Amino acid sequence: MTYVTKNNKYTKTHAPIVEALQKAYENPTYQFHIPGHTKGAGVLGEFKQLIGKKALSIDTTDEFDNLGTLHPATGPIKEAQELAAQAFGAKKTFFLLNGSTAGNLALAMGLTKKGQKIITNRNCHRSILTGMIISGAQPLWLVPERFDEWGIWGNVNPENVEELLKTHGDVSMVWITNPTYEGVVSDIKSISAICKRYNVPLIVDEAHASLWNFSEKLPTSALKLGADAVVHSLHKTGGSMSQSSMLHIAENSLIDTDAVEKALKLLHTTSPSLMLLASLDAARAHLDSPKGRKQIARAISNAKYLRSEIDKMEHIHQLKPDFGYKTDVTKIFIKADGLSGKRLESILEIDFNIEVESASDAGLLILSNIGNKRSDMEYLADCLKKIDKTNYSDICYLENKKHMPMLTPIIKMSLREAFYSEKETIPKSQAVGRISAEVIAECPPGISVLLPGELITENHMPYLTDYEFIEVIKKRA
Repeated sequence: MTYVTKNNKYTKTHAPIVEALQKAYENPTYQFHIPGHTKGAGVLGEFKQLIGKKALSIDTTDEFDNLGTLHPATGPIKEAQELAAQAFGAKKTFFLLNGSTAGNLALAMGLTKKGQKIITNRNCHRSILTGMIISGAQPLWLVPERFDEWGIWGNVNPENVEELLKTHGDVSMVWITNPTYEGVVSDIKSISAICKRYNVPLIVDEAHASLWNFSEKLPTSALKLGADAVVHSLHKTGGSMSQSSMLHIAENSLIDTDAVEKALKLLHTTSPSLMLLASLDAARAHLDSPKGRKQIARAISNAKYLRSEIDKMEHIHQLKPDFGYKTDVTKIFIKADGLSGKRLESILEIDFNIEVESASDAGLLILSNIGNKRSDMEYLADCLKKIDKTNYSDICYLENKKHMPMLTPIIKMSLREAFYSEKETIPKSQAVGRISAEVIAECPPGISVLLPGELITENHMPYLTDYEFIEVIKKRA
C-alpha cells in the first residue's frame, strides 16, 4: 500500500497478512480443505451477493496458501504481530479473535490461580469477571468516582489503589479499565508508580483507546506509562473488523508472557479467520500511515466541533473535564434537560435516522470515529439543535428501568465457588435476599449488574426489568 505525503513523497505501508491474502487471491488453487463453502461456491446466493464473491474467496484459515499460523505465530501472521508491537510500543503483541474478551480471559487464566486477589474497578468489563471465575481469583473492589449528575462511573483514585495494596499483602495484580466506556481517563501514571513500589503487575483494559498511541492530542497510552499488559479493541475505534483485538505485553513487563500465550492457545479457535487477522494487520498499517493519522486528526477536530456546537445549546449539555479528571475528546457523552438518555436516543433514531453508541439513564454516548466526515457531525449538530428547541416529552420514566449499574457488590461467596455451586432458577420477585449464581451484564457497556456470589437487593430490581427469572444459589435443606 502506498500513500502520498504533503511533499509528494511516496511512503510504503507494509501489511504482511493483507499482502499474503492478496497473493493467494491472485493465485487460486484447487481447494480440498476447509472452509467447506470452497471460496463461496457452497453458500446461499443472496448471502454471496450481499457480501461479495471476493470476500468469500479469501475467507480461509491459517496453514493454507502460505498465510502462516496463529499458534505458534509463523509467517505473515508472526510478522504482522511484530509490526503491531512496534507501532504500539510493546515487547510482544498477540492478535485476538473473540475480541478483547479473549485477551482478558487469557490474562486471568495465565497469571492467576484459585484464591489469589486482583484489585479491579467496579465498572470492569464482564470478561474480567469471567476470567476470575475460570482461574478462581477473587476481586478486591475499587470503587471509582461517581458522576451522579451524569449517571456514570468516573476515574479511579490512585490513593484508593495504594490503600488496598497496603491492606492486602497477597495481591497478584492490579487491573484497571481506562478509559471508561464514556471516555473518562484515570491517572495511570500514578497508579503504575504505586504498583511498581509494591512490585505488583499493572494490567490496563484499554479496549476503547486504540487510537491514543497515534496522536499527541489524545491521552497517553498505558504502555508508555508503565503498564505491564494492555488490551486494545481495534474493532471498536481502530478500524478492524468486529471481534478482532490485540493484547500487548510491555517492555520490562513483570508478567509471564509464555503463560499468557499458553492460555490464549487454549482459548482461541483452531481455525482462525484470516479475514479478521488481516483486518487487524490492515488497521495497524492504516493507523500508522499518513492517511490514518490524518483521519485521527479529523476525528479529534470533528469532536471538538460537535462539542462547541453543543455548548451553544440551552437544554443539551456535554460531559467536560471541569473538576479534576481528563477525558478522551472523541467520546462525547451528552444529556438533555427533561429527557432520559434512552428517550434522547429514540428521538435521534426515529426522527432523524441517527444511531449512537449507547444510551443510559441520564445521557448517551456519541463516538467521533476515524471514518466520520465533517458533514456527519454537522448533520448531528443540526438535529441536536432541533431537539434543543422542541418540547419533547420524556416517556421512559414509565419503564421504571435503570441501565447503568452504579452499585457496589455485597459479596457472600467467591466468584468461582458461586458459579459452580448447585443452582436454581426462581422468579425475580423472589430473588431479593438470595445469592446470585450468574453474571448479568448488558452490552453495551458490559458492566455487571449482578455477579456470582453477590447478594441480591432491592436496589438491583430497576436494572432487571427485562428478566422474569434469576439464577441463584440453591438453598440447602
